[in-house]
Amino acid sequence: MNKIGFDSQKYIHLQSARIRERIESFGGKLYLEFGGKLFDDYHAARVLPGFEPDAKIRLLCELRDKAEVVFCISAANIEKTKIRADLGISYEMDLLRQIDVITGLGIEVNSVVITQYSGQAAADLFVQKLNARGVTNYIHRPIAGYPSDVDHIVSDEGYGSNPYIVTTKPLVVVTAPGPGSGKLATCLSQVYHEHRRGILAGYGKYETFPIWNLSLKHPVNLAYEAATADLQDVNMIDPFHLDAYGVTTVNYNRDVEAFPIVRTILSRITGNDRFYCSPTDMGVNMAGYAIVDDEVCREASKQEIIRRYYTGLGDLKQGKEKAETVEKLKLIMQQLELKPEDRPVVLPALAKKEASGAPAAAIRLPDGRIITGKATRLMSASSGAVLNAIKVMADIPKEVLLMSPQILEPVLKLKIDLLKSHSSVLKVDDVLTALYICAATNETAAAAVSQLPRLRGCELHSTQLLHSGDASTLRKMGINMTCEPEFPDKSLYFG
Repeated sequence: MNKIGFDSQKYIHLQSARIRERIESFGGKLYLEFGGKLFDDYHAARVLPGFEPDAKIRLLCELRDKAEVVFCISAANIEKTKIRADLGISYEMDLLRQIDVITGLGIEVNSVVITQYSGQAAADLFVQKLNARGVTNYIHRPIAGYPSDVDHIVSDEGYGSNPYIVTTKPLVVVTAPGPGSGKLATCLSQVYHEHRRGILAGYGKYETFPIWNLSLKHPVNLAYEAATADLQDVNMIDPFHLDAYGVTTVNYNRDVEAFPIVRTILSRITGNDRFYCSPTDMGVNMAGYAIVDDEVCREASKQEIIRRYYTGLGDLKQGKEKAETVEKLKLIMQQLELKPEDRPVVLPALAKKEASGAPAAAIRLPDGRIITGKATRLMSASSGAVLNAIKVMADIPKEVLLMSPQILEPVLKLKIDLLKSHSSVLKVDDVLTALYICAATNETAAAAVSQLPRLRGCELHSTQLLHSGDASTLRKMGINMTCEPEFPDKSLYFG
């Protein structure tokens, strides 16, 4: 396990050089749309082992002398309290979090653009919050006829009606907390305003997936399809690139479908009808050149697809996902001839459940060993599996107790008497709290605690859906988890 398939240092070097080259190609001013996650890109880290989740931030740090950042957020997403699923926080809270991180690294944040604004009350409140914090912000309203009425869009009543964002750096990174935030429209609006002022400026796109110079059905690219199954995105051969250069490259349907309009708008703004010949031309992604072990990345991507499949099944069971999403995930599995049991922790977890007659979980350790745990009257199956795993890694005999009853009793009293929990079962966070307290005076518990960081990146499978508490804690620990789509009991409320 823990094999490396991707060279992050090489990637950052190549990517930095590529972006600098693109800036120069436009005479020194580039609006670069950053797709995907700016940091915490754990999907990329899972499918490209060796990719660092903060690679884009590290890249910006290398370019900080040339770069400033503009954030976009859709007023509609603010109104709907759109949630970033991997973190469980709203888009607007994640935007503020990202601003804090970026400014803390010495990277200049220019402003926030509220896009698609049409009087949403929640967006007004967010603007008040930004103003109170001293964050420069702008409002972009919907443009009639967008995106097809190019004559209107590229006019004083179209892009010209948007406020001009004053920027001073050669590279303006336009990013957002999630998709559908108006990044492209903001970039094109700024290119329009710059050209109106006699400033040469260009547009480019930086998105890690799909990787344009891998094959269409490469598992890394199919893992991207699985990650966006709810959007029904489809990877496809870029027909414009093939026609212009006779070279096969991969892009995705939304970029390919939008390209004729984007090219027309850019041509109208700049007077250059050869601004770009294909959506692939617009991109600057160099990730494909930093893959150092293709087989490692293939296998990691297959495992990610299975994880996405299980997530889809669980979300469908809870009424949070559509049946079409799961059907798409099934089709992706079939293309690679994958089965759920190809995930190594699935069968051991199911076998433990069968043998014990209780809910169970299985964890695969860094050395490949698989450790199981079962639910008891005292703790959840996930808690048991985590405790058993760190015991094995610390060479602590199975019969040795890590936590004394004197510690567990007050933790239970806190959970039930003060926090009014309806369950006396200790979740993973409860167990970790008790374990850390014991570790202060117990060398054996301390030895077990020292093994917890080694669980980061390990795989876990549960024979039932996890309550949000266990799921959140395991996610924070960096454990990649999946669950059988089965509720723990017959209660209607599940959270």
